[in-house]
Amino acid sequence: MSLPERFHDIAKRVSNWGRWGADDEIGTLNLITDEVVRGAAAEVRTGRRVPLALPLREDGVQTGMIPGRVNPLHTMVQINQELFGPGTVACSDDVVTMGLQAGTHWDALTHVSHSGKLYNGRPAHTVTAHGGAEFCGMDKARHVVSRGVLLDVAGARGVDRLDGGHAVTPEDLEAAEEFGGTRVRAGDIVLVRTGQVQVYLAGDKHGYGYPSPGLSVRTPEWFHARDVAAVANDTLTFEIFPPEIEDLWLPVHALHLVEMGMLQGQNWNLEELSTACGEAGRYAFLLSAMPEPFVGATGTPVAPVAVL
Repeated sequence: MSLPERFHDIAKRVSNWGRWGADDEIGTLNLITDEVVRGAAAEVRTGRRVPLALPLREDGVQTGMIPGRVNPLHTMVQINQELFGPGTVACSDDVVTMGLQAGTHWDALTHVSHSGKLYNGRPAHTVTAHGGAEFCGMDKARHVVSRGVLLDVAGARGVDRLDGGHAVTPEDLEAAEEFGGTRVRAGDIVLVRTGQVQVYLAGDKHGYGYPSPGLSVRTPEWFHARDVAAVANDTLTFEIFPPEIEDLWLPVHALHLVEMGMLQGQNWNLEELSTACGEAGRYAFLLSAMPEPFVGATGTPVAPVAVL
């Protein structure tokens, strides 16, 4: 089934193909300029640091719905081993096998394709079994530090958590701006809180994934108009799931990653940040969200930290 005309109409309006040149591989990260980072640093008032990552664990958020995306399997390969002889310093070592998008993560621009294309018109077949992503791999996103803005949609609506069928709209985002007394600027990284991660934290990972609130297909145009550098939220699927348009699966992924060239993140724990921002009375901060530079990867674990 081909994508509907409505999708292609939005794609034309938000496309950044060629905006930063035919060879560009980082998309909207180009919007994080030195000036933007200086402005982000100025948001630090108290030095309070808030971690935003879920723990990486064998019983993590993945349920098997996405084949091969396994929760971390942690194995010890050395335990107090005296490598250089008896009485020498002993070492412990471990290894992990996991899906790179198993926990709190960024999606690389190559995570999805549509109509045979990736961001900036690259052919989808440049992602291969042995080499991974030839273009726009996660290693190309070398610095993801900017001004972060929490858009607490749940808080703005006066609830702890949005209903599973709630599609977050541009109107919701603007209400959350007003609630937080801030405005999203060019180069910002926007964090959208739905409260859905509470379901996982309470022990129901199946309920966490489905049904889930998430971003509406209407929101990419809002992010494009604001020149947002990246977006993350506190859900498994990022966009509303099941989809708001019948049989149109992952349209927001395709619009963000393929058309706009904008990183998006899932499974971010925004609960402590919501409390911290409420206590401080401000919803903008310095955000460090550096990706692990796996060469050719289509996603990566991330351990973001907000500094207020």
